[in-house]
Amino acid sequence: MFSKIKELSLNRNWHEILSLYNTLNKSGVKLTEPSLLHPILKACSATSFKHGQSLHASVIKLGVESCTSIGNSIMDFYAKNGHIDSTFNVFSSVKIKDSVSWNIMICGYIDHGCFDEGMCAFTQARGEGFEPNVSTLVLVVQAIRKVRMLREGEKMHGYMVKSGVLTVESVRNAVLCMYADIGMEFARKVFDEMCDRDVVAWSVMVSGYVKSNEPRVGLGIFKEMVLELSSEVDGQTIVSVLKACTDLKDVIMGRMLHGFVLRKGFDCDLFLGNSLVDMYSKCNDPDSALQAWKDMPLKNIVSWNSMLSGLVFNEKHSEALDLFSSMQKAGIEPDAVTLVNILQLCRYFDDPLTCKCIHNVIIRRNHELNELVVNTLIDVYAKCNLIFIAEKLFNSMRIRDTVSWSTMIAAFAHCGLPDEAIGVYHEMIQARVKPNAITILNLIEACSYDTELKRPKSAHGIAIRRGLASEPNVGTAILDMYSRYGNITTSNKAFNQISTKNVISFSAMIAAYGMNGRPRDALCLLTEMEIQGLKPNSVTILSVLSACSHGGLIEDGLSIFLKFIKSKEVKPSLEHYACLVDLLSRSGKLDLAMELIKEQNVGPSAWGALLSGCRMSYNGNEKIREKVVDYVLELEPNKSSGYMLASSMYAAQGLWDDAARIRVLLKDKQVKLVAGYSMVQVNNKCFRFIAGNRSQFLSNELRATIQELHECMKIEKHTGGSRIVL
Repeated sequence: MFSKIKELSLNRNWHEILSLYNTLNKSGVKLTEPSLLHPILKACSATSFKHGQSLHASVIKLGVESCTSIGNSIMDFYAKNGHIDSTFNVFSSVKIKDSVSWNIMICGYIDHGCFDEGMCAFTQARGEGFEPNVSTLVLVVQAIRKVRMLREGEKMHGYMVKSGVLTVESVRNAVLCMYADIGMEFARKVFDEMCDRDVVAWSVMVSGYVKSNEPRVGLGIFKEMVLELSSEVDGQTIVSVLKACTDLKDVIMGRMLHGFVLRKGFDCDLFLGNSLVDMYSKCNDPDSALQAWKDMPLKNIVSWNSMLSGLVFNEKHSEALDLFSSMQKAGIEPDAVTLVNILQLCRYFDDPLTCKCIHNVIIRRNHELNELVVNTLIDVYAKCNLIFIAEKLFNSMRIRDTVSWSTMIAAFAHCGLPDEAIGVYHEMIQARVKPNAITILNLIEACSYDTELKRPKSAHGIAIRRGLASEPNVGTAILDMYSRYGNITTSNKAFNQISTKNVISFSAMIAAYGMNGRPRDALCLLTEMEIQGLKPNSVTILSVLSACSHGGLIEDGLSIFLKFIKSKEVKPSLEHYACLVDLLSRSGKLDLAMELIKEQNVGPSAWGALLSGCRMSYNGNEKIREKVVDYVLELEPNKSSGYMLASSMYAAQGLWDDAARIRVLLKDKQVKLVAGYSMVQVNNKCFRFIAGNRSQFLSNELRATIQELHECMKIEKHTGGSRIVL
């Protein structure tokens, strides 16, 4: 009988085992032999939990439940079916508990997420002299890793060293994994002490450093791994290294890895193929991403979504639409991620009709409860200026998390409704939802619409109270907000409060100095940034060049641009060349500026800068002047700025007939004239002065201030007195 049941168990013929058990039970045979009970209980686990409970009841009636081996089999049955309470009850009834009893109980707790109970059972077992086996030790270490208990991990590590089990490869790698999740410095010590390192140990170190935001170190470990275990590198390790390349934007290393994948024959690995597509996309190489995607022998929904997301990320919007069309033709059902990507396209094309169509698809496919999808819908409707639909969607949400509230605040801010945005923030606080850095950033944007500083200061205060003002993103937004109001002193204070200043923070402060007429301070900050080991990016250089241009520091600006070109760390963009044209124009080097425009094909903004230079250069070449005017009006015939600049240039040089001719041309072509304006802050209130509007209301307070300023300026002009600061 035993041999028959054992044979059926080996062949996993569970139904035949149960049939045989029922036959024996009906014939009156009492099964008390543990070696028979265990395969029968396994059959019950696979087919019918009720049969297992019935068998347990029979064992209780026979009075053999307390037998260690029988109790262990029943415990194992309950543990594998997730009935931990029943497992514990059987465990308590077993009179003599052996190592198997403790292993089942501890593993049962940990397997089902009861980490505290599992650790308590392990401690209790150790007190009673229990010697855990390798599988239990690995499981306990994994539990410590999940709950990230460093102190418990160190204790377990010490126990393993004393008991000598660290010589077992699986145990050693489990300890390494634990430390890699808790702290890479501990993992590195264990790794360095290992005499023989297998592919798992190397892979753990590579992925650990990548997850710890140290991708460069992870790449270094991988290179060592290839030298030592070139034939054993697996696909999982390659995935981690591709993530490192993505983080570093190192597409060259990514291509080398792609070649490595092809040589090793890993190109059939679906997960690896998806990772290659993601790497190329995020390294701004969508063509290579598309080729890698096409080369994949098998594709799943993740593959399609990865490629679609990559095209959207790289602003290949038409190509993304074509891919979505191909996806539908291939019969691939779009999921929530697919729909979110397509909604991003609606945002770009500003297409409310398509957005509504996708909304219908979302409802039909029952994705309306997916928070990511609904939040994206709210954002896209707002970008399409359908704020009433966005608000309706938001109000219909059953559960609103921080992202939902932040999205709605951003939606109102984008549509120029600051009062509503601030109102949503107050509702969020009343609902006891904790705002994060993104919430505060959206609130700052909403408050920045105000002409007074009262609300922006309130947003700043909220950021301070929430402990978020020192975060780089929030602190940068605050300093930028104050700089736009001309309050450079407070901008500087906000900058100094940022705990860890990054390139973006420095670039924003440099731009703030340039915008507010302090180019020397901008140059000093650039030097300080480099001293701190931060390399300027393209935005930083653009901010410095703009500061030099508007501050009259022509030579400094040219010197920085040449240094920037020689470094070859960042490729100059059209904006950089436009700024250089502005610098050359302001210094009177119009011929060089025009030569640069033609050589680099810079665009309308550079021609505008050159035209402005012609206005300031009274001895400029008349041929250049006429060419510039023709180019500006030809490139942007429907924009009033070119006409006004040309007219102003002619007027500045006393060519009144030409100035009048341009004005007539502007009128004949019916180009809409956008009036410029200036803002002056007096006693925390901002006043806007629109060019040509003489009928605007001025308060007595403001009239008095302007009169006082006018008198001070006259005194300054005639006496050469010191600079007046309001």
